[in-house]
Amino acid sequence: MDKPVILAVDDDPIVSGAVARDLQVAYGEHYQIVRTESGKAALDAAQELRRLNRPVALFIADQRMPHMSGIEFLEQAIDLFPEAKRVLLTAYADTDAAIRAINTVHLDQYLLKPWHPPEQNFYPALDDLLADWQASYRPAFQGIRLLDHRWSPQGHQLRDFMARNHIPYRWLDVERHDEADPLLNALSPMQRQLPVVVFEDGTVLSRPTTGQIAEQVGLRTRSTTPFYDLLIVGGGPAGLAAAVYGASEGLHVAIVECDAPGGQAGTSSHIDNYLGFPAGVTGAELSRRALMQAKRFGAEMILTQQAVGLRIDEPYKFVRLSDGAEVSCLALMVASGVSYRKLEARGIEELTGAGVYYGASVVEAVACANQDLYVVGAANSAGQGAMFLSKYARSVTILCRGSSLNPDMSHYLVKEINETENIHLRPNTMVESVSGQGHLAQITLRDVLTGQTESVPATGLFVFIGAAPCTEWLRGVLERDEHGFLLTGRVVLKASRGQGGWLPRRDPFLLETSVPGVFAAGDVRADSVKRVAAAVGEGTIAVHFVHQYLANL
Repeated sequence: MDKPVILAVDDDPIVSGAVARDLQVAYGEHYQIVRTESGKAALDAAQELRRLNRPVALFIADQRMPHMSGIEFLEQAIDLFPEAKRVLLTAYADTDAAIRAINTVHLDQYLLKPWHPPEQNFYPALDDLLADWQASYRPAFQGIRLLDHRWSPQGHQLRDFMARNHIPYRWLDVERHDEADPLLNALSPMQRQLPVVVFEDGTVLSRPTTGQIAEQVGLRTRSTTPFYDLLIVGGGPAGLAAAVYGASEGLHVAIVECDAPGGQAGTSSHIDNYLGFPAGVTGAELSRRALMQAKRFGAEMILTQQAVGLRIDEPYKFVRLSDGAEVSCLALMVASGVSYRKLEARGIEELTGAGVYYGASVVEAVACANQDLYVVGAANSAGQGAMFLSKYARSVTILCRGSSLNPDMSHYLVKEINETENIHLRPNTMVESVSGQGHLAQITLRDVLTGQTESVPATGLFVFIGAAPCTEWLRGVLERDEHGFLLTGRVVLKASRGQGGWLPRRDPFLLETSVPGVFAAGDVRADSVKRVAAAVGEGTIAVHFVHQYLANL
């Protein structure tokens, strides 16, 4: 851990050197001594220390400096490090100014020059000040800091991205955290446009994209080669399982994922019925383990890139990415999963990310502690979200259009909901509108049986109303059903009969789409079982068919 800093400034090089020498002798073992020779240089050094999240224990400033006096320096320095102790070095003639500074800059001590011998006139005063500082000192968080206000949709996206990619960070709410203002004061005006991300090395990004953050922390956002044996679009359970089995069997494999490993399952607060985890497992933890396993076998993960197009030039498949690059492969697996359907209610779009959320992440659950929250939906994802939020919220109300929870909701989940005191069910209810100035403040509910409406205060609305497949980028290339899910196996023959859609003499493999060598697994596939274990199974089985396909090229 970095040592706390003692920063000394004096425009006289001889005096400055003497101060630094005496400080080093007495305190160098436990503190880093920073020496400067002008107020501006000292202020620049303080700003850099603030950006680097380095603690400053003590400022020692000479009063008589050109351009910026010691008191003027301390006036600005305390905005950066309000907890640091402050000492002014003065001549006898400046004692009146030093006394006035006790009130103006909350001066802790002033010392007369010369101070020799330091054992008598220097160290005793500093010992007391440093002991006081140490008594209240708490080591600073060493890592990425995100500055923003709670209701920022872009800030919510960045927090969610870093959390799901297991990037350690600390969120500083500019309206609530005392550390936020000093850090912003250390930045230039152009760097203060929220959200602001400050990295451990002092690099500052204002309003960054997730791709910029990924590159800064060393995540891969581009392919290492233009060609792979197997390219997987989607890093959910199906894609991760395929990567593990494909790479472990010698295939050169890469996964393209636009957001974070785990897909929609990665946002699940608790998966209770996955084999091998009797106490359950979070989606984030399951995803983390699977990603580590895939990487151990040599699979690559290409993050923050979205597949936006597919062209076929047999036997090669070319996937166009959102950054304009194109990656080719012999076998392609589409495991792009599904995305939450949008709630149709007035005001939803304007407040998404500012009180209205799709899914229930730890990021927002903690921020909504001790509040009254609402969940829209009646299936497993809504039930899991309600259970998770109930650990933080004062109350959670599940809103569903039907008279009860979805009959397909797992029995264990229904039982847990009924036994949780702060979860309430409100049947036959839909959200008609949401409103608020800059963030959610009120929800208008409508009874679907009587038509009566009621407005209730709310700061959090979490939506789980089904999902649509992420297959628009495949329109006109692969056969889809009326809902956009990909057709596979013998269903492809029925769909393309008489249209010349399937050309090979063999039948399609079980998980093969209407284009030979392109496979589908997980929720994106028509008639799939929408469960994590099923997606993992399909991803694994698909690799078996990939090998058969490659063997016959």
